[in-house]
Amino acid sequence: MKAVALTHYLPIEDPSSFLDVNLPKPSPEGRDILVAVKAVSINPVDTKVRSPKDTVEDTPRVLGWDASGVIEAVGPYVTLFSVGDEVYYAGDITRSGSNSEFQLVDERIVGFKPKSLSFAEAAALPLTTITAYEAFFDRLSIDRDGADKGQSVLIIGAGGGVGSIAIQLAKAAGLVIIATASRPETEKWVKELGADHVVNHRKPMVEQVRALGFQHVDHIAIFNDMRHWETAVELIRPQGGIVTIDDTDLPMPMAGMKMKAASLHWEFMFARAMHQTPDMIEQHTLLNYVATEVDAGRIRTTLNTTLTPINAANMREAHRLVETGDAKGKIVVQGWA
Repeated sequence: MKAVALTHYLPIEDPSSFLDVNLPKPSPEGRDILVAVKAVSINPVDTKVRSPKDTVEDTPRVLGWDASGVIEAVGPYVTLFSVGDEVYYAGDITRSGSNSEFQLVDERIVGFKPKSLSFAEAAALPLTTITAYEAFFDRLSIDRDGADKGQSVLIIGAGGGVGSIAIQLAKAAGLVIIATASRPETEKWVKELGADHVVNHRKPMVEQVRALGFQHVDHIAIFNDMRHWETAVELIRPQGGIVTIDDTDLPMPMAGMKMKAASLHWEFMFARAMHQTPDMIEQHTLLNYVATEVDAGRIRTTLNTTLTPINAANMREAHRLVETGDAKGKIVVQGWA
């Protein structure tokens, strides 16, 4: 089967950072399904894993943690899907990735693709959807169905992939959304997605948020990096919660959190699959829920840029675009030549 892989971890400008290769087609066992991959999406985790380091792979390594496709075969213990089903998923960071014609993935972390979306539109959603959903509804314990309607949430880094779906999930839950964006095009984007207010995270945010009439906010999601930590601590309400996806080495003073009895939560969407947690199937459930919301017109894809076909050259370009830090929404590479 065709695949895009690497053997050396190189700057994306290096033509050897990704290679077009042919690899053996795998066969499913256990609860695995074999997916014929139609489209893949690029996330910051892809660029972090690929980033330059001295490691050399003895056999080509396939990255990729967002995909949509059609089930080609199923393992003997599969109960959730059948051959021919159209699916979308983010996969498992401990296994071979989605940048290949065929991929094995555990059925418990896979959802049925939204019927109203193309494969490219669907591939833009899984990883960021799982991250945003778990951040809000599992970590911060916000009620998905509106019991916390009217509460406020500050989404820092709202114009990126996770933020773009987080705005929509928060809106569906009835929250008042303060989104951050630093450029006119991303400000327009987050407003289109449903943000009630927009502030600039490249300028002092405490003053901007308080000028909107919020002394404190009920929930804060940090979806870019932890340089905004002290701002978040200042703005979170007493007994409120902050969730972050950044594995930072920056200092994180905790005195303000203690004085407010506020909580800090880490979100890592690969944790369930990586540790084979008893509730792995929750990712199947939440992806199916979001698919129904998409098909009902309440959530839209966050796809912004599409490259065709899936090959080393386009994968390098997709990684380059993500590494600029200026992308809004998601970048997808689709189809095999």
